[in-house]
Amino acid sequence: MSEKVLMKGNEAIAEAAISAGCLYFFGYPITPQTEVAEYMARRLPKVGGLCLQAESEVAAINMLMGASSAGTRAMTSSSSPGISLKSEGISYIAGCDLPCLIVNVQRGGPGLGGIQPSQQDYYQATRGVGHGDLRLIVLAPSSVQEMASLTAEAFDLADTYRMPAMLLADGALGQMMEPVDFSVFPKRELPEKTWATNGTGGKRKKNIINSLFIEPDKLEQSILARYERYAKVEAEEVRFEEVMTEDADIVLVAFGITARIAKSAIAEARKAGVKAGLLRPITLWPFPKKRLNELADTAKAFLSVEMSMGQMVDDVRLAVNGKRPVSFFGRTGGMIPSVEEVTAEILKMSESL
Repeated sequence: MSEKVLMKGNEAIAEAAISAGCLYFFGYPITPQTEVAEYMARRLPKVGGLCLQAESEVAAINMLMGASSAGTRAMTSSSSPGISLKSEGISYIAGCDLPCLIVNVQRGGPGLGGIQPSQQDYYQATRGVGHGDLRLIVLAPSSVQEMASLTAEAFDLADTYRMPAMLLADGALGQMMEPVDFSVFPKRELPEKTWATNGTGGKRKKNIINSLFIEPDKLEQSILARYERYAKVEAEEVRFEEVMTEDADIVLVAFGITARIAKSAIAEARKAGVKAGLLRPITLWPFPKKRLNELADTAKAFLSVEMSMGQMVDDVRLAVNGKRPVSFFGRTGGMIPSVEEVTAEILKMSESL
């Protein structure tokens, strides 16, 4: 596609994945991400791909592991409790060093919770998405355009570092409609997948994909090697956006749909005479901790704004490292904070500076 198209966020993810070369999708319906699978079911057969509705989320993630092992670009998508069911398989995928894309269009929890938008899976995505020592590259879009562009980038990053990537969105972005330009995606040079189990043709030794190491020293060696790659990701792949932070006394930190609300709130705060700015993490892992620490040299306070009871705020505090006070404002359970609420919190904070 070479011109802007009005699309739902969920549909933009699916079309961007196909544009990025993804031909295999394995999923299971759950609100509010079901349109991803529906779109894939319509489009993939037309481009020679396969969309398979598995019998469960557990089956879907293991199918994804098989397709990724063969060196293909493949993905799965779900919403919060569905990702929980996939967590064992995600750990296996990380342990096998397989690149793939996992999409989470978050809903309120815990448990079945509700179908409204949420950011309550931050801990899960950045801390506990599976057992063992592992990381995922986690990208957080804040527009339908980014739902598409970050999907393409997630595939590239996964292939570059041979590790799974996650697109962490929410129900509001999934259902929102905005124009999307599919012609602007950057391309990077990707490594040849010499490790893939895609047949030898008698020309090389067979490849084996495995996450089982009986000897503890060999398991440790594999984990240490993986963490060397993770260190490179942290050094080279941090993404963030800054808005009016140069002279800001109060810096808001927000991601996803909440960052759009925060942008409006800092504009309102400045009208009231309070110098507020925004740092929006685009990569939730790796987290922009270095930049936040630098901002703590000039800002007087930080405010983490989230659609949760406070999960990212822990990373903000770690990044600021005690240099400045860090406050939190959030709504939870599927409630979206309003511009007025966030502005009021900024003004209240300013009174104590």
